[in-house]
Amino acid sequence: MSLKDRITEDMKTAMRAREAERLSAIRLLLAAVKQREVDDRVQADDALVTAVVERLIKQRRDSVAQFEQAGRQDLADRERAEIHTLSVYLPTQASTQEIAAAVAAAIAESGAAGLQDMGKVMALLKPRLAGRADMAAVSASVRASLAARPA
Repeated sequence: MSLKDRITEDMKTAMRAREAERLSAIRLLLAAVKQREVDDRVQADDALVTAVVERLIKQRRDSVAQFEQAGRQDLADRERAEIHTLSVYLPTQASTQEIAAAVAAAIAESGAAGLQDMGKVMALLKPRLAGRADMAAVSASVRASLAARPA
């Protein structure tokens, strides 16, 4: 069963169980996937759906930070609930050790010598860790590793 089919089945289950918040988040996800299909004129595969889920989660995280800054804890909690609902559709997340090993391997593979080579390293890591790790955290790890290297 494809990821898109699984999401559709989960939407039906949420409808039957009358889970309004979960249903809303799933409908939002399906609408975003459909919009991406229409915009790109493609049939959504698991990689495309995963990319859409990642984008929606990133938007929700940004919203949580803004809502907390504005003192709107109720809205921040709603966004966190959507993040929780959407994160179910991401692949198993890589552990900190897996990310560190992937960063070290990518640095060695690219021959990166300093921060100026960060783009090369990230280009290698993106396809390897897409959907399995927060790329902002990976970027920070790469930056720290490259900054610690002697020039």
